Parts: sequence; C-alpha cells; structure tokens
Amino acid sequence: MSYNIIESKPKSYCGIFGIFGSETASIDTYYGLHALQHRGQEASGIITLSKNGDSRKTLNVIRGEGLVSEVFSDFTILSKTLQGNIAIGHNRYSTTGASHSRKNIQPFFVNYRMGNLAIAHNGNLTNERRLRTQLVEDGAIFQTSSDTEVILHLIARSRKNTPLEQIRDALSQIEGAYCLLILTDQGLFAARDPYGFRPLSLGKKGSSLMVASETCAFDINKGEYIREIRPGEIILIDDQSVASGAPFSFDLTDNFPVKKQCIFEFIYFSRPDSKIFGHNVDKVRRRLGKILARNYPVTDPDGEKVIVISVPDSSNTAAIGYASELEKNGISSKFELGLIRSHYIGRTFIAPGQQKREMDVRIKFNVVKGVLENRTVVVIDDSIVRGTTSLQLIQLINEAKPKSVHLRISSPPIMFPCYYGMDFPSHQELIAHKVNGDIEKIREYLNVDSLKYLNTNEMLEAIYEESPDDFCISCFQGQYPTDVDFTFKKEVYENR
Repeated sequence: MSYNIIESKPKSYCGIFGIFGSETASIDTYYGLHALQHRGQEASGIITLSKNGDSRKTLNVIRGEGLVSEVFSDFTILSKTLQGNIAIGHNRYSTTGASHSRKNIQPFFVNYRMGNLAIAHNGNLTNERRLRTQLVEDGAIFQTSSDTEVILHLIARSRKNTPLEQIRDALSQIEGAYCLLILTDQGLFAARDPYGFRPLSLGKKGSSLMVASETCAFDINKGEYIREIRPGEIILIDDQSVASGAPFSFDLTDNFPVKKQCIFEFIYFSRPDSKIFGHNVDKVRRRLGKILARNYPVTDPDGEKVIVISVPDSSNTAAIGYASELEKNGISSKFELGLIRSHYIGRTFIAPGQQKREMDVRIKFNVVKGVLENRTVVVIDDSIVRGTTSLQLIQLINEAKPKSVHLRISSPPIMFPCYYGMDFPSHQELIAHKVNGDIEKIREYLNVDSLKYLNTNEMLEAIYEESPDDFCISCFQGQYPTDVDFTFKKEVYENR
C-alpha cells in the first residue's frame, strides 16, 4: 500500500504572498510561495490581475495540487498565462488528501457587482459554522468546505459602496484567526485579525510593495522588510500608495483586544531565518534552548562531554543554544548532528507485515552511530504531540547504544487543540492530555532516562521584550481568547 508519511508534529494551514506594482509579479509570487513551502504542501495557487486592450481587468488563475514546483512545473505559464503587475498566492495544507480537496485550493475568486474579487487566507475562523448556516439560509451557494469562502461571500454580498467598506463590513462579522490578501480592481488589500494570531509582514522590492506570512519570502526576492501588518489593520496597496512608498492604512475597530500572537510560530512553525511578531525566530529558539539548559541541565557521570543533538530541522537552533549554555555553566558539551533527516521522502511503499510507524521514522531519519555510541545524549525537540514519533525516534537512537538518553522539550506539554490555524489532533490523541499532564508517565512511555519540558513562564521568558499576555498559549492551558464553536468537527479541518 502507498501512503504519505504521517507527521506527529503540528501543522499550520497556509502561507500567503502578494505583490503590487511588479512587472514580474507572478514570478515574484512563485518564489515567495517557494520560500513559504513549509506552511503548506498539499496545493498551491497564484492569481494575477491584468488589463485587456479595452481597459477591462481580468483575473488569471493557476491552481493545483502538489508542491509549488510541481504546480508551476511549466515555468512559461508564469509569464504567458499569469500576466499583470499584481498577484496573490497561497500554499495550502490539509490534514487529508481527500479526492474532493481540489475545490478548496486557493486563492478563491469571483466576479461580483464591483468587479473582480480574489482572496487568500491563512488562519481559521471560530464562528464559521454559524456564518455559513446564515449565508445558506439567505440564499448563498457554497462551492467549497473552506471557511475562506465564508469571507468571500460576506464581502461580495455586502451592501457597502466601496471594496474597502465591504471588506471592513465582512471582517466585522468574523471571529478567530485570519491573515488575508484580497485582490480587487481597486488594488491589493491585506488584513490581520485584531488578536494578531498569525504573522503577516509588509516589504518592498524596488518600487513594488509585498505582503507575506513570513519575511523569508521577501529575502528570496531580494526584497526589504518594512514592518508588520498590525493586529486589526487593513492596508490598501494601489498605484498611489506605491508612488508614495507606503500603503494606505485603516483600522478594523477602535476597540482592540490584547494581542494573542501564536507562540508556536516561534517554537516550531516559522522558518528560523524569518522575522515574525517583531523578532528573529532563530534568536528566540536559541533563547529557548538556553533556558532549557539553565533549568534542566544534564551531566555525564564520567566527566565526558555531553552530546547534544536536535530533532531536525525545527529544533536545530534550540539545540545549539542548549549546548552553548551548558558550556557557559561549566558543563562540557558539544552539539552534534546525531540525526540525519531525509528531505526527499515523497510517497513511499510499505510491504505488508512491516510496522508502518517504525518505517515512517526510519525513512525520515537515520542516526550517526559514531556520534552517539557510549555517550550521554541530550535530545532537543520542540514539542511532543501524540508521542508516537518521539517513541520511534528514541528507539532508533538507542540502537546506537548510547550511555543514556535525555529528552528536553522547548515548550510545555500540549494539552488542548488549537482553533486558530494550527493543526493539532483532538485532545484525546494528545499524549499529555491522555496522562493528565503527568510527565513521568510520558517519560516511562518513551523509555528515556529523563524528560523535561519548559513550563509556560520559562517559555515566555524567551521573548522577554514582550508582555506575556501578548501570546496565545491556549494549546497549553485550554483558555481560548475568543468564543469557539466546540461543535466544530474535525472534517471541517480535513477539507480545508
């Protein structure tokens, strides 16, 4: 049987990129999405806006399942089909590869009374079900199961007189997490929810202006980071704002809540070379590792060097921080590449009778036995979700016959699901929830010599420049900053 490798890590639903005023808008968007590939690998799409000879504006669309390089394997379509100096793009993640998922590939687009309208969305609405029900009762016809289409309908059905007012009208009705790129005949709009759950930044390349989920999408285009899109801010980029070098800015509401930026973007999801929420991801992850080392050090009983390894790639910089802090505190240590990760997995074939979970890990990782044999080994990881991958990894490491194995986690135990665009399994599947937060039981299950997590205060210490209240930690504590429709079924997530 063939199947896709099942991750035991959380995933985020989407990455978005938009640009206005570039003669190579579709190519810039292609590379931007390429840099954001980690935010979604199921599907990708680009929409551009171009003028016809009669001055009418036309949307040009290419969308498909697969990686960015697969969807746009014919590079000529970027210049021939996707014409225009305005573009938005989207990388999609879904939890299943359902046969009907193709209709959910973004960006979505319609032609409505004000002209062209296209939208790309990163996040998750928590009142989607109620809004969808009301829209259907009012006569709306849905083509997808995505909550993004709810936003599209709300904009298109608004009786306000300008695209800006229609967008503000729509956003005033939705709750939850959203970063949006909205393409209209008036220009390119970008918006971020008032809590600022997910990252969204503004940049420039020459005279053109760009918006992206992460700043690494600017770097690949040789662009320059300008600033974050503020929580609750809507910006409009058009010819006038490009000429002035700054977009027009509007507030969604005067009553802004406390920011609730997703802490997991720092811990795991964003690329280490990105700047999000005003901070470099790499720097925060190093701090997390250093805090782990100060509070939960490991020593070798024979006075030999402690070998520190990461679970690549998201834990690399935290492991570097851990090893350097041990040295600073007088504990001889060395960061080593003890696990080698394959980046070329694709689809795999597992013969009948083989243990699928074990092969998932063996296909993805291999140990460097010479580094680990007869050594005290500290494994740094960012999180434990179900625990199945961690179990197999520890078993793999133990095959190298280390002296002892110690696991250090740069976040608290994940006890609750996320409703704001990070795909955790249900709480019944979370190992920390199943054992009621008993870390000793998790240690016994994983069969490691010691297991330590950062607690919430220790984790937030890594971003000491910010108020602890500025971050969403719902997956650790179960207290959600917005109303959540808890009847929200998992199939809604699966069909995004």
